[in-house]
Amino acid sequence: MASQRGRILVVDDDASIRKVVSRYLAAEHFDVIEAVDGADAVRKAATEVDLIVLDIAMPGIDGLEVLRQVRSRSTVPVILLTARTDEVDVLVGLSLGADDYITKPFSPRQLVARVHAVLRRTQGSAGVTGDVLQRGDLQIDLGRREVTLAGTVVELTAREFDLLSALTSSPGRVFSRRQLLEQVWGYDYYGDDRVIDVHIRNLRKALGDPSENPSLIATVRAVGYKFIGAAT
Repeated sequence: MASQRGRILVVDDDASIRKVVSRYLAAEHFDVIEAVDGADAVRKAATEVDLIVLDIAMPGIDGLEVLRQVRSRSTVPVILLTARTDEVDVLVGLSLGADDYITKPFSPRQLVARVHAVLRRTQGSAGVTGDVLQRGDLQIDLGRREVTLAGTVVELTAREFDLLSALTSSPGRVFSRRQLLEQVWGYDYYGDDRVIDVHIRNLRKALGDPSENPSLIATVRAVGYKFIGAAT
């Protein structure tokens, strides 16, 4: 019987890593399926999964290409695994729509904590008919986790939705990158706070809000970001 916590796809060409990660997730009552390479991952990601743990460095179809293909049809949360010291891969992955990343070698317990944190954000409000934020032509349904702009649905990843919700909760307030990390990621984050910049760039692109002349999200130089759209 499938776990009520969710179904996780674990993708890594290293069998020992797959085994450890799967064992820890199964102990937390997740339903776990595995993919041994990129091609296998693309096939299995087309099935119903709640989150993907995805290694970047794989032979053949690497993790970044898997992510590109997944994002072309789905906003399922993705946590990247990377053993590379070059941060370019991480930034590219985030720009493609990954929700988070963790660097090898990592603690399996830390990875499980990341999985829980991401799923709390994406699933915690399921079925809730909670608040709806109306900001001019922008509507954010917090219960359904849906965004519309001038009546058109805007497809956002979990992180992009959470960033938009945080910014629009207090129009005009300047949020530092660190404040956004603490509010959106939901746990102690020790990585590069430039991940915020990448997610904001993706969010602006989805909203059609150019950074050079924004009407919704403004950059506050050397500090962070603020929502400048209509407050009501």
